[in-house]
Amino acid sequence: MKDTSRKLKRKIFHLLEQKDFTKALEQIEGFPLKSSVGPLFSFFYDKDEQIRWRAITAMGAIVSKLADSDIESGRMVMRRLMWNLNDESGGIGWGSPEAMGEIMARNPRLADEYRDILVSYICEDGNYIEYEMLQRGVLWGFGRLAHVRPELLYSCSSLLVPYMSASDSYLKGFAAWAAAPLDPTPVRDCLEKLLENHYTIKIFLNLELVDRKINRLARESLEGIFHE
Repeated sequence: MKDTSRKLKRKIFHLLEQKDFTKALEQIEGFPLKSSVGPLFSFFYDKDEQIRWRAITAMGAIVSKLADSDIESGRMVMRRLMWNLNDESGGIGWGSPEAMGEIMARNPRLADEYRDILVSYICEDGNYIEYEMLQRGVLWGFGRLAHVRPELLYSCSSLLVPYMSASDSYLKGFAAWAAAPLDPTPVRDCLEKLLENHYTIKIFLNLELVDRKINRLARESLEGIFHE
């Protein structure tokens, strides 16, 4: 059993390395769904940033597909991701909020059930996550869901305002990107201020890790031209 699990893990890792990730992702989706969850979790901690992001994407695809046939199994993975972000877990939860956003972007039923949990992680009166590095992940997950299902988060744009004036440039950039499909009124002034910010961040968009200047992300949000 352990040998089979190790073989599957090696196969998945090899596919995560492939140049054509779209094709590789289709192959990963062909593996036993429940058995693939564990290996993908382990790759959230890989030293290669591209491997981490691709594992998050694959987790979204696998869990969405799993939930379509067995919703309780999908919920179990979501609860595991939530546990990883709980102080009592003893871990840090790398990749968990991003995976929650990716799963919900792909699966409408899980999005309806767990949207409020993800939102609570950026609310100071909710399950607020204080660690900045994890805040980045929450904002990306929030943005991923917002770009695919804006109707679920449209009225939540005001929650992004504090992050647009944060000291961490990634928080500014991710918040600016996340705001694009949402109610522009609460964030317009903050986005306009970010037009003067020329700092470059890395962000995972359309299955690629790309460099983006913060002012470009802010401008695209203001102009409403960003399309996921």
